[in-house]
Amino acid sequence: MFPTAFTHNITQFARILSLPERLQNTPLRNLSLETLRRRNTTLDSLFYDIKTITPEEAFYISDSLAAEGAILIVPPSDGPLLKLFDTLDEFIIAGGDKIDILAVAGVGSSALGSAAFARNIANAAGRPVAVVVSGYGLADVATEALGGYFLFGYLNQIRHTFEILDEFSGRPKFGAAPRLDPERLASRSLDTQTVRAMLADPRLSFRLLTGHSKGNLVLSEALYDLAETDAAAAEKLALNAKIVTFSARIAMPPLFKDVVDVMGGWDWFGEINSRTFIHNDEVVPQAWHHTNTELPSHLPVTAVLREILARAEAPEEVAQPAATAPEAAPAEPVQAAISTVPAPEEPPFAPSVEEQGEEQPSLETSPAQPESSPTPVVAVAPAPHPPMRRAPRSGKRPGSKAR
Repeated sequence: MFPTAFTHNITQFARILSLPERLQNTPLRNLSLETLRRRNTTLDSLFYDIKTITPEEAFYISDSLAAEGAILIVPPSDGPLLKLFDTLDEFIIAGGDKIDILAVAGVGSSALGSAAFARNIANAAGRPVAVVVSGYGLADVATEALGGYFLFGYLNQIRHTFEILDEFSGRPKFGAAPRLDPERLASRSLDTQTVRAMLADPRLSFRLLTGHSKGNLVLSEALYDLAETDAAAAEKLALNAKIVTFSARIAMPPLFKDVVDVMGGWDWFGEINSRTFIHNDEVVPQAWHHTNTELPSHLPVTAVLREILARAEAPEEVAQPAATAPEAAPAEPVQAAISTVPAPEEPPFAPSVEEQGEEQPSLETSPAQPESSPTPVVAVAPAPHPPMRRAPRSGKRPGSKAR
């Protein structure tokens, strides 16, 4: 637990250093939510594998732990440092158009947990991942007070109703915020709108969509909104994208067929936040809701996703040699080809009775054979195939009548 605790403490210490700057804008809002945001960062330290985030990265994102709608580019562990972007245009200018994996985390909704979850995905896929920060604001406080934290799959509409509080309280503008209005916020939250804007942007093309816990609900709402408002973009995305959800089964639009729902065998928390009519595709034995590999009974996101992606690519690799392999020849032509091999005119193993003539000993002087039986003629097959007929006197090839 030392790497996890070290990364968590670095993040909280850096958060303290940035507090005076954050209090310059909307001080009442930031002071009232700061304690809860720190608590949620601690939750993400327990639920996510934050040890994969370097101290430099943790210090870098500490100021934006609750930046709902912010976008991160998270490379694999052996890659460069992660990057944080306030808007979608900044994300695309920095090379976001080359990223084909989108992730959304849940639980504490902090940037630290989002980065840790995306790092697990990036290590499994071997390439950078874009992740949207869910954040934590006044709407989340109201929803949590009514039990939405434990039943977000059923009570999330309450969160959308309270999004208007966040808008009028002066929260910072991240993600797709400039495109929103109070009427839109009443039906979709900022993180959902940012995910929806990324999925609909023609400059971006995603092939893998992943979420964990409440992040699956954000992803589902964005996809449903996309299917209702831009059917062409939704159909194109459904043809190319694979969806993998962790720790909560949430319904996706019907046109998205390639969906894999992963659940821990001991994850009662994920079960009460899941749709009962959806069945698990992958059940990880003795695993709970958290993905922190330093804690027992964790859900190993990297290992599970790597196996899922390997299975998805396996049929293509197997099908390619099978298509180029020569087909087996039919049995009848092979038999005919063997039967058309010319036999010698005078087989040394079994001369006919007519060819023996008077030079052969007569039957009367052969005491070993019965009087009425002729000399036996034996036909030996050259291969384990049906025996060939003996060549006739006319010189025709054996087996010519069989064809």
